[in-house]
Amino acid sequence: MNEEFFNKLAKVSKAHAAAEADKCHLMEYRKTLKSLLMIEAETSDAKMPVAKQERYAYAHPKYVELLEGLKVAIERAVRFRHQFTVMNMEFEAERSKNARARAEAGLR
Repeated sequence: MNEEFFNKLAKVSKAHAAAEADKCHLMEYRKTLKSLLMIEAETSDAKMPVAKQERYAYAHPKYVELLEGLKVAIERAVRFRHQFTVMNMEFEAERSKNARARAEAGLR
């Protein structure tokens, strides 16, 4: 394997880590946003039941927008993980090929 391959592997690894961090951040922020929206609903009607506050939060455009962002973040994380896996398979295939070539050279 050449240096270019390892540079690309490092780049994909870094991108995958960033995508995973974004995904985790959005998953945690989702809970915060839900709470904030429930507080907003409660502020508008102090007697509003919790179930109604929750419905308000889940249907709010900000929450729906967050879910769209989470969808994108998950897709990116999965794409980079698969790209990393494919590169690892290519590396292992090359390593096996080189080991076979060394073994065959030793038999001659």
